[in-house]
Amino acid sequence: MVTSSLGSAAVHRTRPAGWVFRAVVSAHMAAIAGQPVFAGMYLTGDFDSLRWHAVGADVVTSIGYLQVIAAITVWVRLRQAWPFLATVAVVTAETVQYFAGLDGALWLHIPLGVMTVAALVVQFIAVWRQPLLRRESRDA
Repeated sequence: MVTSSLGSAAVHRTRPAGWVFRAVVSAHMAAIAGQPVFAGMYLTGDFDSLRWHAVGADVVTSIGYLQVIAAITVWVRLRQAWPFLATVAVVTAETVQYFAGLDGALWLHIPLGVMTVAALVVQFIAVWRQPLLRRESRDA
């Protein structure tokens, strides 16, 4: 247990906004994990998997935008900007990758997809590794 400058005990546990953010990041991670599987099945000749890959892209992108909203909430409520900055980077890459896939630019779509999955895995680990606590104001 840690005491603040006012002497009250501050418990190190994740706040509700942090739990919502963790849940959205986890859903995002689960959704994105299927994308390489569907793409690989398509590349091995199962052409119906392209439809599943497209539906998965819509789901992943939608969850990514929900993650932006959750990250804004974490920033406002918990005064932590890093989840928002990391989320914007991942979602921007996902959006570029989404449109590259629609245009058939596989030279960009595939490597950017690999980087996006890796970035989301790193973010998932970071979110679950330590509690998401409210940071105290520096001018208080």
